[in-house]
Formats: sequence, structure tokens, C-alpha cells
Amino acid sequence: MPEPGLILGIEGTAWNLSAAIFGEDVLSLHSKPYSPPTGGIHPREAAQHHASALKDVISKVLEGHNPADISGIAFSQGPGLGPCLRTVGTAARALSLSLGVPLIGVNHCVAHVEIGRWQCGCDDPIVLYASGANTQVLGFLKSRYRIFGETLDIGLGNALDKFARSKGLPHPGGPLIEKYALEGSPVDLPYTVKGMDLAFSGLMSAAKSCNAPIEDVCAGFQESAFAMCVEVTERALAHAGKNEVLLVGGVGANTRLREMLKSMCEERGAEFFVPERRYIGDNGAMIALTGKIMLEAGQTVSVRDSAVNPSFRSDEVEVLWRKDTGDLPYRSANMLSDGFARGAEALVSERGDYVIKKRLSKRYRSPSLDQRLISERTKAEARLISLSRRSGVPTPVIYDITHDSIVMEKINGLMLKQSLTVEDVMDAGRIVGRLHNAGIIHGDLTTSNIIVREYDGRCVLIDFGLAFISSEIESRGVDLHVFFQTLESTAPDHNELRDAFCTGYKESFAEAAEVLERVEEIRLRGRYLH
Repeated sequence: MPEPGLILGIEGTAWNLSAAIFGEDVLSLHSKPYSPPTGGIHPREAAQHHASALKDVISKVLEGHNPADISGIAFSQGPGLGPCLRTVGTAARALSLSLGVPLIGVNHCVAHVEIGRWQCGCDDPIVLYASGANTQVLGFLKSRYRIFGETLDIGLGNALDKFARSKGLPHPGGPLIEKYALEGSPVDLPYTVKGMDLAFSGLMSAAKSCNAPIEDVCAGFQESAFAMCVEVTERALAHAGKNEVLLVGGVGANTRLREMLKSMCEERGAEFFVPERRYIGDNGAMIALTGKIMLEAGQTVSVRDSAVNPSFRSDEVEVLWRKDTGDLPYRSANMLSDGFARGAEALVSERGDYVIKKRLSKRYRSPSLDQRLISERTKAEARLISLSRRSGVPTPVIYDITHDSIVMEKINGLMLKQSLTVEDVMDAGRIVGRLHNAGIIHGDLTTSNIIVREYDGRCVLIDFGLAFISSEIESRGVDLHVFFQTLESTAPDHNELRDAFCTGYKESFAEAAEVLERVEEIRLRGRYLH
């Protein structure tokens, strides 16, 4: 196909209407955001704003450019607010037809990643995408952006905005919360990490009802919410063995979040990237840039097939413009040297036939939150490893425990992520079924936390730092959701492996069918949340 020239990109998924022209660089960019007089964004009112402002915004970016030089029209096809997406989609179709050029439907989330990669010059990062309605941790594998973890309820930006409105602060709430937080001392608030996933609604509700000075509540909200995001990002970084982290999305403008991610990357020897502020939030340039590289890869859409998709997930996009990475570059158990291994949370050292797992202090967390998590997780881990073992689940034997360390049996073998055979994954399903039958939720059920034992090939469950007691279907479903996400984000043949896990799980747990049905409900909740 002919070499693409200039691409006109239109963004309008939510509050910001924006358009840009991209050639070899961003040649023009103009935005006209919708600002609600009170409360949050009303989808229909935002769409009416976009409809009335579209002509002016597009005229502004076309100034100085010949429409005949436009070789494609790119638009945000989703995810987003339905009325806003339809308004922008209609304008894009009309322009495509009138100019006689291809139409390119762009995934809004993927566009955030691509402009970040382009503007920062990073190659293959783990991405923290934090915006109003989306909070996801992504990594590229086998022609798709795989989701390592995401919010299970509400996006981080929306949580910040709803808390701000409860305190009488105007929209958007994030900048004012950041301002107040600089003047406060953080109060203790809920901290909810479920393996690779997060939940913000409990934190938001607690912050709303907290009667401490608003400066202290804002500081506490930021410290908890951002530490949750950084923890899951670090977990993905350790699991995948990558060495770059990219922050994108509107919440990425927050200085404290940037500081925390930078600190985590420095501790792990990874590079941290964040694009300029004009590219980090919703903008037309990211749609135009992604439209250009998609057009070069031949990924256009006909007008007939260009319906918008408010729930368009980033992992649904076939990324033909990037070179396939093959298998992820796993480091063997994140080994350092002299018998030491480092995971996302702890340093594990070998001493003959036993290991010492010492939880590490995190510079990115506030001291009070850091000590609280270390103490709580160490005690809970030792208790639940022992309880699981008594319930017939293969786990290491516990020898000793302190406030931050556990001395336990050394398990020789490969992590499941390094031995993803059907037989091994089926055995993993069996032991998780026994775990759930005992009323124990692992909380961090990834392929890094199951070891295929060397001497008999049996799976052994490790790392109970996020484990807890529950007989709820929901908690069991989240456990499996985390495991399936890990498979999908790292294993090309994940469907076959998922089936094998389910077979083993059903063999050892009578309520398996109900839990697996709930997993699908949980997966669907991960779509665009208003």
C-alpha cells in the first residue's frame, strides 16, 4: 500500500475532545475539554460538548495543512463513554468518506502505550496505565498487550474524583488532592491488593468517611492507592523479567506517583519512563500516532465495521506493528548471586536445606504503611502455610519466624512459569482445589508462586504473603482470575493450559463449577468502568 503521509487523529472517549496531525512528528495538536459545572462527567452532556466543538477543533489542527496530504483518519474506537465515542466516530467516518482515505479505529489504551513508547524511546516496558476509568498493568507478548493485573472495581482517577466530590472539591479532583497531600501527614487507610489485581472502592469509602483534616486524608489516599499500583507493577516486572517501566494515563501527571515508581525502579535496576504532560493524558496526538503505525501495518477498518466499542480491551488488539517478543525473557527465579533470589516483595537466601525469606522495606511506601504491611504479611504467611499443609496442600515446612522473616524448607525445582506443561498445570489445579476446599485464599496465585518439585514432579505452593481465610465464591474466583491472567499474559498456549488447570481444580474441589462461573463475571468487570 502507499506510504502513509499525514494522519489526522481524533480523541473523544470522555471529557477531553482533542485532534492532532502526525507525520514524522506531532505537527499540530488542539484540545477543547468538557468541564462539568458541578459533579462528575455526564456522558450525554460531554457528547453534546464534543459535537458542538468538533468543527472548531479539527479546523484548528488543519490550519497550515493541505487536506489533500491527509492519508488516513484515526479515531478513538473505545473504550470510553458511549455517547462521546459515537460522536467522534461519526465525525471520523464523514472525514474518511469525504477525503477518500482509510479509516483507522484505535484502541484508546493502546494509544496511551504507543505514544509513551514513541515519546520516551523505551522498547519493551511493563506499563502502568492509570486514568479516570482504567487502571491496568500491561506487558507485550505474542502480538498483544497482555494484562497482568487491573482494577476489579473502579479506576484510580474515578476513585480520586469521587472522593474529591465528597469533600466539596471541583472536578477534576486529582490536582487538588495532590496539592492538599503535600501539606498533610498520611492517615492509615485500607490497602487492597489481590495478587496482580487491585480494588479502590474500599479505600475510597474509608477516605470519604474519615474525619481527619483533609490534608491528612488526601495524603493517606495517595500513599495507599499509589503504593498499590506500584506494588502490582513491581510484581509484573519481577514475574516477566523485563527492565523498563512506563507510566501513562492522566493520573500519571501526579508527582508523588512518579516518585514512587522511580524509587521502585531504582531499587530493582530498571529504567523508568514517563511522557511529557501534554502526551500523558487523553490527547489527539496519541490517536494520530497509533493510527499512522496501524496504517503502515495495514490495520484499517471499513466504515461498515467501524462501530465504537465502549468496552474495548487493550488485549483484544492484534499488535501487528511490533516485532514479536517470543517468550518473555525470564530470569531464573530472579537469581542475584551467592544463593540469593529476589522477588517482588522479599529476598530469599539459601542455607543448606532451608531458606530464609526476608521481607524488604520499600522506599516508595510511607514508613508506617511499609512496617504495617511487612508485619501483617509475614505473620499471615507463616500461619497460612502451616494451615494449608495440614489440609493436604504441598507447602514448605516452617522452621522459625520473626517480625519480617520466615525460615522454611528449601524446595528444589522450577517455577511453574518455567515448566508450563499440561501435566504440571493440571497438578497446580488440583492443589489449588484443595486449598480452596480448606477455606484458604492464596491471594497471589501466579505461575511464579508454584514450584514443580525436582524429585517427584509435584507442584508445591509458595509465597502466602497475601493469603487469607475465606469461603466466599468471590474470593476464590479472584484467586483463579489472577492465575488465568498470568497464564494469558505469559503463555502463548494459555487456552489449553487453562483447560488443564480447570480439570485438576474440578477433581479436588466439589464447588469448582460455581467458582469458574464467577471467574468469568470477574473478568467482564475488568472492562471499561464508568
